[in-house]
Amino acid sequence: MNPPINRQVRLRSRPSAIPQAEHFEITQEPVPELEDGQVLVRNVYLSVEPAMRGWLSAVGNYSEPVPVGAVMRAFTAGRVQASRDSAVPVGAWVTGLFGWQDYAVVRAGDIQRQIAERDLPLSTALGVLGINGVTAHYGLLQLGRPQPGETVVVSTAAGSVGSCVGQIAKLQGCRTIGITGGETKRRMCLEQFGFDVAVDYKAPDFAQQLAAACAGGVDIYYDNTSGAISDAVLTHLNKGARVIVCGTAAVSSWDPIPSGPRVERHLLTKRASMQGFVIFDHPEHYDAAYRDLAQWIRGGQLRYLEDILVGIEHAPDAIAGLYRGDNLGKRLIRIAED
Repeated sequence: MNPPINRQVRLRSRPSAIPQAEHFEITQEPVPELEDGQVLVRNVYLSVEPAMRGWLSAVGNYSEPVPVGAVMRAFTAGRVQASRDSAVPVGAWVTGLFGWQDYAVVRAGDIQRQIAERDLPLSTALGVLGINGVTAHYGLLQLGRPQPGETVVVSTAAGSVGSCVGQIAKLQGCRTIGITGGETKRRMCLEQFGFDVAVDYKAPDFAQQLAAACAGGVDIYYDNTSGAISDAVLTHLNKGARVIVCGTAAVSSWDPIPSGPRVERHLLTKRASMQGFVIFDHPEHYDAAYRDLAQWIRGGQLRYLEDILVGIEHAPDAIAGLYRGDNLGKRLIRIAED
C-alpha cells in the first residue's frame, strides 16, 4: 500500500511586510515511515494568526524566522493516526506547532497537549480554548490585575484574543470599551461579546468618540495594535493604569521601527506601567487557563466566533486576509473531517 501524500504549504520567498499569497507554494510528498518514538498526526484544522507576520519577518522577533523553503509554522489540531510511542495512543486528539500540512510526523515532546475537552468542538482548541484564549487569560488576569469597577479598553476587540479579553474583564466586574474597525465588527462587540461601549477606529470622529467613552479614564489597556490607536488611548490613562502590549497589528513594517508620540510622559505622570509579553514564555499558566476557559464556554459566559475556510488551497492568502479584515472571528482552515 502506497503511503499517503502530504500536501504542504511552504514559504517561497520572504515578505518584507504583510505576507501575500505569492510568498507561498503548495508542494506534495509521501508521508515517511515512522521511527521508534514518533507519531503521525492527521491535521484537521490549521490556525491562522496575526503573529505569523512576525514569524516570517527577517527583522528581529521573539522566534527565528521560518526559513525560505520550509513548511509554514502554524498551530494545528488533529488526530493521531499511527504511533510508535506508548505515551501517545492512536486516536488521541492533539495540538502542536505542526505546520500548514496534511500530516505531521512528530515526537511526543512536540505535542502541545492531548485535548481532553471532547465535549467542545475541536476547532476551539486553536482559538478560544487554545493559544488565543490562553493569551487573553494570562495577559489580562496576570498582568492587568483587573478590579471590579475598573475600565478596560481592548483594541482589535472583535478578534479572537480581544473578544476573549473583553468577556473575561466583564466576568471580573469591569466596564469594557472595545475598539475595532467597521460597523459590522462594532456591533459584534456589543451584541456578541457584551462590551459596554464599542468604537470604530475608522470613523472620522474616532478621537472624539473614544474621549467620550473614556471620560472616566482608563485603568487597563490591552493593546493588540500599537500605532495611532494606542497613541489615542494612552492620553486617557488613569493614575496607576496598566498597559499590556500583546500585538502590533497596526504597524505595517518594522524596518525601520516607526516613530510616533512618546509614551514616557504618560507613564511617569500617571504612575502607569507598560509591559509586553509572549505567551510561549508562560507554559505553567496553560492548564489553569484551559480549565477556566472551558468552564466559561460550557456555562455560556464566554462566546466565540470562528471564520473557517475549507481546503488547504486557501492557506497562502489567509494571513493577508486577516490584515485586510476579511474574517469575522478566529480564522481557521479545515483540511479534513473532524
